[in-house]
Amino acid sequence: MDSLISKFRIVAGMVLFLLALATKNLQGQASAPMSRYNFQLESRVHYGFFIHHHLEMGVFNKHFTGFELALQKSTFGKQQWEVLYQYPLVGIAFWYSPLGGFKEIGQGYAIYPYINYPLNRNKDRSINFRLGLGLGYLTNRFDPIENYKNFAIGSHLNAAVSMYFDFRFKLSDRLRMMAAIGLTHFSNGSMRTPNFGLNIPTANVGFSYFIMKPNPYLDRMLRPQLYPFEFDGKRWFSVEFSGALGFKDMTQQIGQRFLVYNVAANALKQVSPKSKIGIGLDATYDASDKRILEINGIPYDHGWQLIKPGANIAYELLMQKTSFLFNVGMHLGSKEKSEGDVYQKLAVKHLISNNLFASATLTAHFGKAEYIGFGLGYRLDFKYY
Repeated sequence: MDSLISKFRIVAGMVLFLLALATKNLQGQASAPMSRYNFQLESRVHYGFFIHHHLEMGVFNKHFTGFELALQKSTFGKQQWEVLYQYPLVGIAFWYSPLGGFKEIGQGYAIYPYINYPLNRNKDRSINFRLGLGLGYLTNRFDPIENYKNFAIGSHLNAAVSMYFDFRFKLSDRLRMMAAIGLTHFSNGSMRTPNFGLNIPTANVGFSYFIMKPNPYLDRMLRPQLYPFEFDGKRWFSVEFSGALGFKDMTQQIGQRFLVYNVAANALKQVSPKSKIGIGLDATYDASDKRILEINGIPYDHGWQLIKPGANIAYELLMQKTSFLFNVGMHLGSKEKSEGDVYQKLAVKHLISNNLFASATLTAHFGKAEYIGFGLGYRLDFKYY
């Protein structure tokens, strides 16, 4: 009898052990981490035309096709900014178009990283805004002798900007279809003139395919741990100091290129995890101003009269270590005012450390690009309650 009871205990123990092991395995499967990489291949076909934003561009009047191939991945809240922007798609795209076959302009190529932000979505469909910024290449550029009819752009290498509103629809677990309208823009920021730029509105359709089985759709997830440079809900303001150096091409007007120096200070208050607002001061020395005054016979007494001080309002859009700073302001002085008093600045900033950042800034007057400046800056953060 004792032997039978002993055997029963052994069998019962083994059964309980196996049940516990099976339960643990099932729990492990249920809570298995999602794939870190939800890669998709995406292709689009474009159909568009040139916007004739200058009279000289009217000769380039034709509709044409374009093609795009991209590698992208879904985000699932691994980083704070992914949660704040509703888990966007991030990727890199290659774009090509014959640009209507105009020999003056040639063909256009572009490669750019992008982020596709959901504006409204559910399990099967979504409306999104996609923004990309990278490099573009045009096979033909302006030449005063050999290609003088290309009024649009004076350089092979340019900045390429891509903006789309797209609608995405789920066809199967792995296959999606897209339809979109948007704009592709080529410009060199007046680093070499002419620089009317190319503005190409297009309609496009395409498909994307998950390379591996995609993670399940989730509409809410916990936010990850905050990094030191991210917003923690407390009251912060920051003061930034920066300097930048740029080149301004005026070879068409006066046959020279000039250096431009800019120093700036911004005081910004964080009003949400994504936004800062504030005010700024800056001072610009544009070496072309001296030459323009000399040509026009306008005298000046001191070198400081060539400096353009300015005051502006500022807005900064935050995305983890990268941010976009917009400034709109007025010059408060200077002898040379042929471009007007109102200026705009768009800067792309990236934190190198918690306080040090690098920036690329496009400065314009009434929407006309003047120069692109590259520089460094330092940020001081202050917290109050």
